[in-house]
Amino acid sequence: MSLASAPSVVDVAEPTPATAQADLERLNQDLGVLTEAIAGAVVGQKRVVEGILTCLLAGGHGLLEGVPGLGKTLLIRTLAAAVSLRFSRIQFTPDLMPADIVGTSVLTQGDGGLERRLEFQPGPVFANIVLADEINRATPKTQSALLEAMAEGQVTAGGQTRELPTPFLVLATQNPLEQEGTYPLPEAQLDRFMLKIHVDFPNEDELMAILDLTTGERMPEPSAVLEGPRLLEMQRLVRGIPTTKSLTRYVVRVLRATHPDDPNAPDLVRRYVRFGGSPRGAQAMLIAARIRCAMQGRLSPSVDDVRATAIPALRHRVILNFEGEAEQIAHDDILDQVLSTVRVDD
Repeated sequence: MSLASAPSVVDVAEPTPATAQADLERLNQDLGVLTEAIAGAVVGQKRVVEGILTCLLAGGHGLLEGVPGLGKTLLIRTLAAAVSLRFSRIQFTPDLMPADIVGTSVLTQGDGGLERRLEFQPGPVFANIVLADEINRATPKTQSALLEAMAEGQVTAGGQTRELPTPFLVLATQNPLEQEGTYPLPEAQLDRFMLKIHVDFPNEDELMAILDLTTGERMPEPSAVLEGPRLLEMQRLVRGIPTTKSLTRYVVRVLRATHPDDPNAPDLVRRYVRFGGSPRGAQAMLIAARIRCAMQGRLSPSVDDVRATAIPALRHRVILNFEGEAEQIAHDDILDQVLSTVRVDD
């Protein structure tokens, strides 16, 4: 399921405020159970967990960036175990080929051994939740094998187009580009990720808790606490949360201010940005704002919700120019200035 396509909705009567509040309370209850299941195996990283749950509820793909050993893979595996959906993991390496991801046609023999035919063997991308582990360790050609799947929810192999299961979610991890043996993701593929989430190093108390959890007799194994049909219902619920025209206009202004040719672009954008965010960035901000307000038990998103989700929604969509790359300007610093200068309508 792509971020731009909402789940199908049947014609039903408009929910009353009481019904909407009850649906919201049930959603928060289910999210609380899911968060608790994840916390049983993953210490801290509250902001990262919220980002991953936002992608899950939005039906959008997520990219986690951090140095090795911070629990990125563990977090995604734990989430997959807590949600009753088909899960697969792809370990990206320099020798990984596109066919290793999407699948390939193999020659098989029929009954009796006389008839031979080509039969398609699906690759690991045919799952509901796909963990693309260390995605930037593979070559750009292999990375791009995921592009059609992420964009259209389908793959083309052996001359045929095949639909992927619903829901479909790619959660990828990558190491910082400064590390040896990494390749930058193509810009078109980066744009398909709803959020890019930075995974920070744990503090002292979190490290103590990690050692207590991981050096004992055995690691806890989460059980499934959320079914697939309920997840689809939750996705429809958050997309139905109403927004105002003034909030949508604010989202548009934030996006436009990341473009250096926009009259409202701040100084850092004009000096260091080559291309600003795409319309998918605005989509990501608006749906993430809806989900954040739902997580906090509110029925309508605010400007603060947009500001809280704008940086992970845009940091991978803003392309620096040569001067910005040379001076190693941080994307987050540029976006902080954008958020501090874009005005809000009364």
